[in-house]
Amino acid sequence: MTKRVISTPSAPAAIGPYSQAVAVDNLLFTAGQIALDPTTMTVVPGDVAAQTEQVMKNLAAVCAAAGASLQDVVKTTVFLQEMIDFQAMNEVYARHFGDNRPARSTVAVRGLPRDVRVEIEAIVRLPNA
Repeated sequence: MTKRVISTPSAPAAIGPYSQAVAVDNLLFTAGQIALDPTTMTVVPGDVAAQTEQVMKNLAAVCAAAGASLQDVVKTTVFLQEMIDFQAMNEVYARHFGDNRPARSTVAVRGLPRDVRVEIEAIVRLPNA
């Protein structure tokens, strides 16, 4: 088993004692991505759709740093502060994944870091591992 830590300045730096992602053999496990602008480390303004857009950009950047893309994602977990945001999040999510429809769990949670509306983590198949 080979394990390597993935880090990129194109996604927000970890705000705690964790890695942006860890690759193990041919799988990548991402940390939950929230709507932080990686340059300013501030939450992007706007509703859950705007936040989901940034989350997906951050997730794509972490995948790219490991040599993968959103098309290689096999499973996601979506955390929403409120399930009422599901449809707006889902529209942005669907646009980013297109015909690649990973398995997904979506749960409502009491709170998320920095009081964001959405957080998404992924398991990714690394194409060249």
